[in-house]
Amino acid sequence: MKDFWGFGGYQREPEGYFSWQHLTFVTSLMSIMVALAIFFGLRNKNKELKQKNKVLIWATIIIEAMYVFELIFFSIRDNNSILYNLPLFLCSIQYITIPLAAFSKGKIKEAALDFVFVFGLLGAIAGTYFAGQNYAAYPVISVNNVASGLTHSISGFASLYIVISGMESMKKQNVFMCFAILGVFCILASIANALIPYNYMFLVTPDNTPYEIFYNLVNGNKILYPIIVVLLFFVYIVLFYTVYFAIKSKCKKINKKG
Repeated sequence: MKDFWGFGGYQREPEGYFSWQHLTFVTSLMSIMVALAIFFGLRNKNKELKQKNKVLIWATIIIEAMYVFELIFFSIRDNNSILYNLPLFLCSIQYITIPLAAFSKGKIKEAALDFVFVFGLLGAIAGTYFAGQNYAAYPVISVNNVASGLTHSISGFASLYIVISGMESMKKQNVFMCFAILGVFCILASIANALIPYNYMFLVTPDNTPYEIFYNLVNGNKILYPIIVVLLFFVYIVLFYTVYFAIKSKCKKINKKG
């Protein structure tokens, strides 16, 4: 813990991506995340929307406080521009969609709830177990990885809580809303990558993420690689909805037999 904050650079060598320290740390976070989602989700399952919504409000407060902390802290420590901390990664879109899910109404709320449900858990897993860009670069117990781990865990918690408490609508028309939300952020990320430049949404390089497979497949082609990444997002949405409806249909059949 001596140089947890990393001022002047970390003195410890990173334990490494997929090291036992990395896996132990993120598994601990995921276990707490799942336990809390189950506890609050089951407790509020049969309550009114207003009561269910309170948990999302607290999730919003905590995740936004973490975001503000990261903006200020890393800007001071690393002398980085805020432009390098815009919410333009797949995981950080939740800085916007979780508040929308908590505070908006009507169709916007429905679409935001479904978007958080669809991408929150994916972001939690991808941003912890598969975050090679972090765990290969920083010690496991460091402000970079702890802040990132907590933020991704909140997204995963919100996703699980929404479905366990029964807040998701998963209307078929919301598939297109998910496409639209994601499409807008991909366009903004591409513009930011060109102007700053940076690597939002990992559309420029895979940066030690599983996207490395597709990057190598097209030999780092600057046109094909980002197209594949974006298409993977859309394919994931379709697959998620397909699996969700298949499971729901199966559950209905079981309930009828019961």
